[in-house]
This record gives sequence, C-alpha cells and structure tokens, in this order.
Amino acid sequence: MARPRFQALKGTQDVLPPTSARWEALLATYATVVERAGYGLVQSPMFEDIRVFQRESEGADAVRKEMYDFRDKGDHHIALRPEGTASVVRAFVQHNPLTPWKVWYATPAFRYENAQAGRFRQHHQVGLELLGTPDPDADVEVVTLAAEFLAALGLRQVELQINTMGTAEDRVRYVDVLQAWLRERVGDLDPEDRDRVEVHPMRVLDSKRRATRAVTAAAPAIADHLSAESEAHFARVLDGLRAVGIDPVLSPRLVRGFDYYTHTTFEFVPTLVDNAQATILGGGRYDGLVEELGGRPTPGIGFGSGIERLLIACDAEGTFPPPDTRLDVFVVDVTGGAEARDLTRELRAAGLRCDRAYDGRAMRAQMKAADRSGAPYAVIVGEAEQAAGAAAVRPLADFGADQTLVPRDDLVPHLRTLLSKDAP
Repeated sequence: MARPRFQALKGTQDVLPPTSARWEALLATYATVVERAGYGLVQSPMFEDIRVFQRESEGADAVRKEMYDFRDKGDHHIALRPEGTASVVRAFVQHNPLTPWKVWYATPAFRYENAQAGRFRQHHQVGLELLGTPDPDADVEVVTLAAEFLAALGLRQVELQINTMGTAEDRVRYVDVLQAWLRERVGDLDPEDRDRVEVHPMRVLDSKRRATRAVTAAAPAIADHLSAESEAHFARVLDGLRAVGIDPVLSPRLVRGFDYYTHTTFEFVPTLVDNAQATILGGGRYDGLVEELGGRPTPGIGFGSGIERLLIACDAEGTFPPPDTRLDVFVVDVTGGAEARDLTRELRAAGLRCDRAYDGRAMRAQMKAADRSGAPYAVIVGEAEQAAGAAAVRPLADFGADQTLVPRDDLVPHLRTLLSKDAP
C-alpha cells in the first residue's frame, strides 16, 4: 500500500529560500523603522482563551465566523489568533507594564476564509501597539511610522485613507441614525449584507459589494455626528499628518472590521493593485479594548499589516527585490573533507558566507556545485595545497582567470580584499 504524500493545506503555503530571504529583509526593515521610535518586540502565544477574541470582536464577522477554535485536552475553549491586537492587549492587562507601552510584533494569524491572492487561512502580520495615552499626537506617530515603513520598502503608489469613529458615545448615536437609514433601503443592499443592518450596521459601510456600495454612497456620515471633543481630536491628527508631509484622503466609509475602534481609523491602499482586498496596512485607536479585557481604562492605538499583501504591492511597483543571498566563497576539498570542514568554520568565523560539498565528491562534481552556488570565488585544497599549508583561490565567474596560491594564514585577508573590490 502506497504511503500518502502530504501537501500544505488549502489556504497555507510554504515559504522557501530564496523567497524567505525577502521575508527576512522585510522584517528587518520593519524592526529598524519602529525601534527607532522606541517600540520593543513582544511575543505572545499563538492561541488564547477564546473569550480574548470573542469579547473584542462581537459583531465582527471575519472573526466570529472564521475563527479557528477548539477544545484542548483539558476541555478549555481555545482559539488560534485571528489578528494581533487582542493578544497584545491581554498581555498588557496581565503584566501591567509602565505606560506609554510601545511594542511591535510579527506573527502568523489564522482565519478560515476563502483563499485567494494575498489572502490565506494562515497569513502573517507585522504590527505595533501604543498603549497608555489618548494624545492625538500618538495617532500621528503611529500613522507616520506606518508610512515610513511602506516608504522603506520602496512603496510610493500608496494612498492613506482616514476616518474618525468618534467616542463610544458618538458611535452609539451614529449607529442609531445609520441603522434607521439602512432599514429603509435594506432591499436594495446586496443579500450578503442585509443581515448586518440589525447586527452590525457600520459594517455595511465597509462592504465592497457593488450593490451595497451604490446604496451607502449617500449614507449619513459619522463626521456629522461627532462631539466637539472628537472633532478636536481628529483635527489635531490631520494637522499633524500634514505637518510631516502626509496628505490623507478622508474616507467616511472606513470603519474597519472590529467594534473596538474609536476616534482615528486608517488604511493604506496601493493604487496599482486592482483588488477589493488590496488594503496592505490598517489600524486605529481603541480606547475601550483594555477595559473590555479586564484591565483599567487605558487608551491605545495600533496597526497591523499582512506580509503577503505587502509583497504583492511591492511586486506591482517593482520594488523591494529579494536581497543578494549568494555566498562569498565555496570550498572545494579533494583530500577527504577534513580541510573543507575546518576551512568553512574558519571563514564563517571571519564573517564570510561560505559553503562546501559533502560525500567525498570528485573535483569535477565539487566545481559544478561551486558554480551553482553563485559564489564569486572557490577555495580549492588538493594534496599539493595541503602539503604547502596553502589554498588555491579561483574566480568562478571568469573561467579563463588563473588561480592564486595563498598561504592559509593569509587566506582571510586575501579574500576580503578580493570581495571588497567586487562590491558595488
């Protein structure tokens, strides 16, 4: 009986070299940008008590319907993390750090949804959270860091869309007005959105379905139902963004997918990606979430960004290519392998990227492996070189070039000199 051959499940993917090097570079770029502003890495569990997500996501279809949840062997109801914010806020409540608390994360997230380009059942996010201040300048910092991160990836054709949800009280008043308005037009909405009028009317505004968008184009705007406090907060945010050279587009439809948002909500949308799911980064302020999860009233703001979608946007602009991951040196040893073992360790300790062949292959096979490696130089040790306490250095790109015999003590500086001349 043939053994089964397994494949990655639908909605998941294997990220292999050299593609994975691009992911590494993206994470390094992100960490550099946000750590300059004082954010530190937080690592939280991939699964939580389901109430961490159910509580903060009441009415949020994407989480309520698509969450991966199960009962473990201790009969605890567990859920895989569908997004990053709730776990970070749970950690804040549990550990009670000093505020303002500024953290960033990189994490897989899980949603059982229809797989499509840039949308996976296991996707990967980077994000940050700033907890402990209601200052609108904190909103400006968070949005600015998002813009700086995208710019560091080389993205230029990106539009910042922004809205305000006002205070929780503003939102309650607005929902009453919006719900009454939608009830009169429920028959004109896309059938998929009609149930939301009673359950979560603000999500109707966020629908990408054509029939619903045609109806909601004339819907009442939350901007017309803000308190003086909310108007002042939003004005300060807009002034701050323009002061740093960011010109946002006001988007009254932008309500995001979670009930916990207050005041500022925002999304970055690439203009070259024609896709209803094209948002590559989004977030907002959530001044009530910490209290919902059992903490003292604490304001917060943050964002999340999907790595898969970011790279699609980079491809559309032809930016952020994979980094050069080639080797510096390939060691060829035809004396039994011990020389290659010791040389590679020595060269790596000196900071050079090097590799070798295994299994006692012949010279011809090892040179083919050296050519395939992409290294510009081969370091060759045969019996003569071994007896002389030396190694031969041969350029691999120039097949007609002569090799140079170099004493072992001089090998590292010799290679560094060659590589520095090759560097652009």
